[in-house]
Amino acid sequence: MPDILNEHACFGGVQRFYQHDSTAIGLPMRFSVYLPPAAQQQPDRQLPVLFYLAGLTCTEETFMIKAGAQRVAAELGVILVAPDTSPRGANVASEAESWDFGVGAGFYLDATEEPWARHYRMHSYLLELRELVLATLPADAKRVGIFGHSMGGHGALVMALRHPDLFRSVSAFAPIAAPSQCPWGKKAFGGYLGADQSSWQAYDASVLMGQQDKAPFPGGILIDQGLGDKFLAEQLLPEAFEAACAAAGQPLELRRHEGYDHGYYFISTFVEDHLRFHHRQLG
Repeated sequence: MPDILNEHACFGGVQRFYQHDSTAIGLPMRFSVYLPPAAQQQPDRQLPVLFYLAGLTCTEETFMIKAGAQRVAAELGVILVAPDTSPRGANVASEAESWDFGVGAGFYLDATEEPWARHYRMHSYLLELRELVLATLPADAKRVGIFGHSMGGHGALVMALRHPDLFRSVSAFAPIAAPSQCPWGKKAFGGYLGADQSSWQAYDASVLMGQQDKAPFPGGILIDQGLGDKFLAEQLLPEAFEAACAAAGQPLELRRHEGYDHGYYFISTFVEDHLRFHHRQLG
């Protein structure tokens, strides 16, 4: 059972922060959960659950503090779960030297290169956390969705495309849509996965979508992208994912917004749309 570190009343529900010993990571990991009022009012009811993956430098707290999602989750009766973005306390030399690699930058993959391979296993961790949530919270295993921002948008798209049997809905804010082609992705993939770029393809959403012979999410995928985002042209490359979806016949709503940047003012503006999108998909 995970340990509750603290909890707070929030929109009739409860905001909790947990810690548990992770088998996948081999270290204690923290995650946050918002339980809507329905979890207390109808304790035997299984609720839809939505996993949110945060971006570079973030923690399990960032989304819950900044996005303003709890009000809508309370109304819809949706559980929100946000993991941390990397292992903490791995004590790998140089892991804290760079903001876009190492601590706070696990890229939601399983590292194969030393010295990262032992603890930097965020892809496996997400699968472990999904099972932990289903075992300990009133969450419906048949109604699980995933979304995220930037590095977390990359992670959400990859998790959904690699495990469509486990995640029924997916969306993203300003995702790193083609990491094999951008500086952030090349740095992370080269460091965690090695120089052989064929191994990178398993964690590139645009490559994974390009391998589909039919639409994996026929109900659609939602992506919001700010056109005032300073990372758009060099790092995010949504047009690569858009082209891959078109080739696979995957319905995609890619909304481009004038004036919006990469931060949480952007996310908080459109987070309600994403929660309602997932609620329609999950039923």
